[in-house]
Amino acid sequence: MATGIAAHNPPTASDDDAARGPGFIKALSRFDATALVAGSMIGSAIFIVPADILRQVGAPGLLLLVWAVTALVVVLGALSYGELSAMFPRTGGLYVYLREGLSPLLGFLYGWALFAVIQTGAIAAVGAAFSRFVGVLVPSLTPDVFLGTTVHLPSGPIDIGLSRQRLLAIASIILLTWINIRGVRTAAVLQTILTVIKTSSLALLIIIGFSIGRHADAVAANFGPAFWPAAGITLGMLPVLGAAMVGSIAAADLWYQIGFAAGEMKNPVRDIPQAMLFGTLIVATLYFFANVAYLNILPAADIAGAAQDRVGTAALQAVFGPAGLYVMAAAIAISCFGCNNALILSGARVYYAMARDGLFFASAAVLHPRFRTPTVALVAQSTWACLLCLSGTYSQLLEYMVFASLLFYVLTACTLFALRIRHPDHARPVRAIGYPWLPGFFLLFTAALCVDLLIEKPQYTWPGLVIIALGIPMFLLLRARGLGPRRVERA
Repeated sequence: MATGIAAHNPPTASDDDAARGPGFIKALSRFDATALVAGSMIGSAIFIVPADILRQVGAPGLLLLVWAVTALVVVLGALSYGELSAMFPRTGGLYVYLREGLSPLLGFLYGWALFAVIQTGAIAAVGAAFSRFVGVLVPSLTPDVFLGTTVHLPSGPIDIGLSRQRLLAIASIILLTWINIRGVRTAAVLQTILTVIKTSSLALLIIIGFSIGRHADAVAANFGPAFWPAAGITLGMLPVLGAAMVGSIAAADLWYQIGFAAGEMKNPVRDIPQAMLFGTLIVATLYFFANVAYLNILPAADIAGAAQDRVGTAALQAVFGPAGLYVMAAAIAISCFGCNNALILSGARVYYAMARDGLFFASAAVLHPRFRTPTVALVAQSTWACLLCLSGTYSQLLEYMVFASLLFYVLTACTLFALRIRHPDHARPVRAIGYPWLPGFFLLFTAALCVDLLIEKPQYTWPGLVIIALGIPMFLLLRARGLGPRRVERA
């Protein structure tokens, strides 16, 4: 027996889900997939994290540089991942790429990290942001913990317990999970509607920032001599810029998750690579110009000092007064709701694929008899995400999530190179543009960013490594029981 692609006669790129009996309903079109990519990316971060980034880098020009580099990274990532998604158009996405291209252990560690912190942490963080912005509209939804305790972590103290905002976050996750259980077509229609609304809202914010909201004093202050640091960009700034990219990467992350739902795509070989590329291009462009719009409306000091880092609401409030505050808060709440719908839909498909390989709860491999959705996987994901909501954190969850996600960026890029070297004749319906230079830059940059974060933010990155490493004994235990490798191996 040989494992996946490591066989002398590697399997074709056809989806193997159908060969295992009745499976998912193939209901997703390329437009649906693009909406899911954009929907996974656009949440609340673009309306919040510019404040923290600007505090770290200290100059408007460096703020825009961080977002420009982030845009380059995610687009290069989409170009690189497109080849893998076309080679392995199977439910599970990165889990499958790592399993087939490197080893079952690395595939399992990705799925483990996804469930432990990457996906569920993102769902909890976006749920917390959703409730935070609804709290602007409904002041009685306060963040005050009325039942709980304080826990001291390496990253700082957090208040664990219940608050009105946390209860709303949990309720929203449960509602979206129920919608996703009802069928992928229903979830996709909702996602498309919400993605159109939130991309339109972000585009409108940009238009306002370049037109009626453009404030002469803010433009003069931000784009004048203070645009760059007085000493220019030095090598000593690079670690700081890398650390500041945690926020921008978090805002632009999860673009690859459409690959998780490949088994429900009508034409995954063609549509997933294009959806990833077009989705990342659209969102990266919107993100960069949204930051320019902020700088056109508000002085840098007001961006960095925005209340609770809510830069988006502060910008529209500066233009339209209190009405702008409420309109923007509603738009961001809708954006968060749509983002979580996409995250909940895609993440459960990985746990389903792992369960089919004997590496997750066996019941997670069972689809709903009527709706053909992974009900148990959806419920398990929702349960853990809701528990994470009790931490009430936003930035800390993002910090843990981003490092783990970046680490698997590196490993997935390594998979591309490993497959090119070991199996140059394997069918590749889509090839990475600019190979090996552009994927090589993506690999080296993300690896350097991981090292930088290990040095600059050890309170977040080392715990993230520990969480991932905890999956190793679990995998070894499964192998000792004859579960994982027996199911992962292919003839």
